[in-house]
Amino acid sequence: MRRSFYAALAVLAIGGGAIFAAFRHDLSAAQDRLAGRSEIMPTSHGRLEYAVAGTGPAVLAIHGAAGGFDQALDMTGALTGRGYQVIAPSRFGYLRSDLPSALTTEMQADAYVELLDRLGVEKAAVVSISAGAWSALQFAARHPDRCRAVILLVPADFLPEGTKIRGGPLADAMFKSDVVAWALLKATPVAPGALSEMMLGTDAAVVRSASAQEQARVQQVLDHLLPIGARSAGMRFDIETAAGRRAYPIGEVDCPLLAISAEDDRFGTAARAREIARLAPDGRALVFSTGGHALAGRFDETLNAITAFLETTSP
Repeated sequence: MRRSFYAALAVLAIGGGAIFAAFRHDLSAAQDRLAGRSEIMPTSHGRLEYAVAGTGPAVLAIHGAAGGFDQALDMTGALTGRGYQVIAPSRFGYLRSDLPSALTTEMQADAYVELLDRLGVEKAAVVSISAGAWSALQFAARHPDRCRAVILLVPADFLPEGTKIRGGPLADAMFKSDVVAWALLKATPVAPGALSEMMLGTDAAVVRSASAQEQARVQQVLDHLLPIGARSAGMRFDIETAAGRRAYPIGEVDCPLLAISAEDDRFGTAARAREIARLAPDGRALVFSTGGHALAGRFDETLNAITAFLETTSP
């Protein structure tokens, strides 16, 4: 009996060791994916990480929650093939960007100006993703001489009263631990679509009905959450911002604005997109019938809409 007990312990130890080794391998691969792709600059509020791709009129790409410069490039990098330069900072608290004390979305917006100054860019269009909308709106309102157009992809709405985080306790645990995030990603084949619903506000049926290329893109968004630990400080700020329900200077954005969303976005950004478009002096909204928060199956249409909109604004 004692031999059986020790044998069981040995099996558990070997299995646990193999699982931990697999986790360490995947986490290292995620870190390697980021290495060497970005630079760091000092700003008035701390160090800011950024990446630049392509040439042409500048597009400042602002990532969403649980993102970084990599998420911004994943979502907007295709613009480089359409004649644009994409400038993608990691917002404060994400990846290698510092987390200043008493951080505000205004501070984020002002840091974008310092980034443009460093790169010698006089004026840029800004394309934001989800929670990136808050600092994008601040950038446009506070620095109208530096912003020629605003495009908001699935602009984040405030959290409903009594809600602590989108996705519930499991999402909260995932955002706090690389191990939990990795385990949930590995469990995707067991419960396909569960993560897209919880993390990306996108119905599993919508993802399944999309092309193979679009399904791969959605899966990439999930896979690129790792390393989540390097994004958790920024996530906490985004959650606090979403819960704060403060007013944003939408009426002070005097450049053209386009808000894009999907009717079935589980995070409710369709209504937010319409509201922003209504409040902005030169605003409009494009709301797809399906696509969810990941705009699954709508990526090409979204890129075409962005390109057409940018072509109507002067560099």
